[in-house]
Amino acid sequence: MTPFTLNLPGRITFGPGAAAELPAVAATLGSRVLVAAGSDPRRIAHLIDGIPVAEVVRVSGEPTIDDARAAAAAGRRMDADVVVAIGGGSVIDLGKAAAMLLANGGDPLDYIEIIGQGQPITRPSVPVLAVPTTAGTGAEVTANAVLASPAHGVKASLRSPLMIPRHAIVDPELTLGCPPAVTAAAGMDALTQCLEPYVSNKSNPVTDGWARTGLERSGRSLRRAHSDGSDLDARTDMALCSLMGGLALANAKLGAVHGFAAVLGGMSAAPHGAICAAILVPVCAANIHRAAGPSAQRFADIAQWLTGSSSATAAEGLEWLEETRRLLQIPGLAAWGLSADQSDEVVAKAARASSMQGNPITLNTEELEHIYRSAL
Repeated sequence: MTPFTLNLPGRITFGPGAAAELPAVAATLGSRVLVAAGSDPRRIAHLIDGIPVAEVVRVSGEPTIDDARAAAAAGRRMDADVVVAIGGGSVIDLGKAAAMLLANGGDPLDYIEIIGQGQPITRPSVPVLAVPTTAGTGAEVTANAVLASPAHGVKASLRSPLMIPRHAIVDPELTLGCPPAVTAAAGMDALTQCLEPYVSNKSNPVTDGWARTGLERSGRSLRRAHSDGSDLDARTDMALCSLMGGLALANAKLGAVHGFAAVLGGMSAAPHGAICAAILVPVCAANIHRAAGPSAQRFADIAQWLTGSSSATAAEGLEWLEETRRLLQIPGLAAWGLSADQSDEVVAKAARASSMQGNPITLNTEELEHIYRSAL
């Protein structure tokens, strides 16, 4: 067995009603609270009642480098000693980025990968309490924060085990009534973030268990959560899938799906999960085409867990994924303004993306181009 290291959050509280513990948990982490929220903080007012909030920073879409700068500046003004991030993955990533900058100083580009200096993060972030309200990114337990750089036309990450939230509260009730389109995109992201670590060249027995749990739960509940937003059992399964995916990716890497997504998210307004859904089948098909031995068996495992059939083949797993994308009404990439004319740029940037390092095989230029064109 290849040795491995696990990076884990300090504590996870999971289950319906768990959000009631938020004020008490926050009080154990600090007294000057910077809250990261979505575009309308009134939606979380009931959750932060009783917390000594000094300032609230908001993000209406996926956070940019400038958003991280502004959030860190707000935290410095109030000398924040804890960050409470309540929202989707974008909100939690903003909170994690701000907390890292509060502890380490400097600018996001000092530390960011690919487009920045990539300096190591040396100090633990200000404590972060992460409370997801969607079931998708698993950001509440990951070691990175994804930031968009409009100037570079890409999304890149701040990344360090020192950025993992101190406490994650995952309450499936907070996802009840989440709009179908958001449920679809977030759910496909969660599924992908269990699938890619399972076939990653960095996988290990612990992450395999997390990935399997997430894939089985999404296989039986993603479609249900999309069709009935009030189905608490389905929402609980998807919240667990998202959590398992976050733990898995933080310890076993992702792959070509997220390699493409980092690029395409910076070139379009497409939601991250929608990009993952559109490109997932072409990437899996390319990997399966060249897979052999244990690697090939892993794609069959995935098919069996998603479909619930012990005899399902890798090809049947691809059919299930494509059928699910159609049922969830997630379009191809062309619907977001992307075109075949951008193929050379997309492929060149995707080949350099850090997530590509975890893909089970090294995809060549022709394969990457075929994947992109197939996803349109």
